[in-house]
Amino acid sequence: MNFRFEPMTEEHRKPVVDIFNYYVENSFAAYPEGKVGYESFDRFLGMAKGYPAVVVKSEAGEIAGFAFLHPYYPLNTFQRTAEITYFFRPENARKGLGRAVLDQFILEARGMGIDRLVASISSRNEASLAFHRKQGFVECARFKEVGRKFGQSFDLVWMLKEI
Repeated sequence: MNFRFEPMTEEHRKPVVDIFNYYVENSFAAYPEGKVGYESFDRFLGMAKGYPAVVVKSEAGEIAGFAFLHPYYPLNTFQRTAEITYFFRPENARKGLGRAVLDQFILEARGMGIDRLVASISSRNEASLAFHRKQGFVECARFKEVGRKFGQSFDLVWMLKEI
């Protein structure tokens, strides 16, 4: 199946938040313990302002996922580093979408003077940790048992990729 990227806009509010809420309710991939409202979309767009933010669409025009870069830390001394966020519908996992987004964002990030990407990942999200390792990210920090969701503690793992 072919997919295409489209800039994330207001028309994507519902599918983006619905995808995010799937991970909120069913995994450690998204950190909130309960569903977020559709106003959370404004936060996503605000975080990504000035950075790439896309939805991934199938040939049929369905939203398969979304992704955006945002500042790692909001001071210009850290402007060479961006954080990447991406979520895909479960049925679209392991189809190369994460790698495709990452490749595209690396090109765009380099053009913005960014030479490092970071990802914040729950220690209970083994699939994401494995994906990022495979893509050349390395663990650079681990905050032991700082999170708690579904009655279980988890570490916050930061991974870094020099681009």
